[in-house]
Amino acid sequence: MQDIRDAAHAAVLASFVGDSLALCAHQIYDAEEIQKKCGRIQGLCAPGPNHPHEGREAGEFTHCGDQTFVLLKSLAKAGRFDLDDFFRRWRLLFMGYGGYVDRASKEALSRINSGEGPRSSGSKSNNLAGPARIGPLVYLLRDDLDALTAASRAQAKMTHNNPLAIETAEFFARAAFFAMRGKAPVEAMLDAAASPYLSLPAKDWLDQGLEFASVDSVSAVLHFGQGGNVEGAFRSTTQLIARFSTDLENGLIECVMAGGDSAARAMLSGLVLGAALGREAVPEEWLADLKKRQEIEDLLAAIP
Repeated sequence: MQDIRDAAHAAVLASFVGDSLALCAHQIYDAEEIQKKCGRIQGLCAPGPNHPHEGREAGEFTHCGDQTFVLLKSLAKAGRFDLDDFFRRWRLLFMGYGGYVDRASKEALSRINSGEGPRSSGSKSNNLAGPARIGPLVYLLRDDLDALTAASRAQAKMTHNNPLAIETAEFFARAAFFAMRGKAPVEAMLDAAASPYLSLPAKDWLDQGLEFASVDSVSAVLHFGQGGNVEGAFRSTTQLIARFSTDLENGLIECVMAGGDSAARAMLSGLVLGAALGREAVPEEWLADLKKRQEIEDLLAAIP
């Protein structure tokens, strides 16, 4: 079995690179248009004109990756998960932010500007983008499942105060935790689904994702819905993880080629597959092209 620290390191890198791989096709809902404009996306590339992330360079992040990087920096600087510190840094990120800002972030910022703090600032959105940020927490709290699930829930709630979003963050935190300990991706998800959830129908949604594991993922994502709401995105993400349980590279490529709100799907797919398959499963050329690669490595090195 691989070392847990190494597995956590691979999970974080795979999550970040998944977001960057999604950059050029993110929010394009016509899979045929992606194929026509980009061909089969096999490396990090820049978005074209009239794109929500227009102006970003190849190897940069979407707004999902940017927020996750802020969380990583908070953990490294504070030496622990400090919701107030993450809240402060997250708010600073969006002061003069030059990129795409999603609806949940806009609503959270509006609530913050009205005086709400990190425990009450969350929008009612159930978008997968909030749960998708958990990679750095998986690394920091890789040896403490209770602390990991609590922190994953808290960071999601800060911007997505929706029971389904909050519990989705917990589910994928649990799945990554079990995958780091040698469980195959599907087994790790089944173990995560066995935990009791008040609102999330984790077992039912996971079963539906697994039922489509033999279907090509572009078709499966179209079936479940390309949007970011967790009702469809949970099932799409689990389908990707199950179908590509030994092939992280093609799993992330197919996630992106399916279109829609692909960045969060790619981050969580990369997280669980990276935790299970290790560093060698992440294409080195993708990591080499990742703009913040060295900063990520330095911040991870600063975390015990």
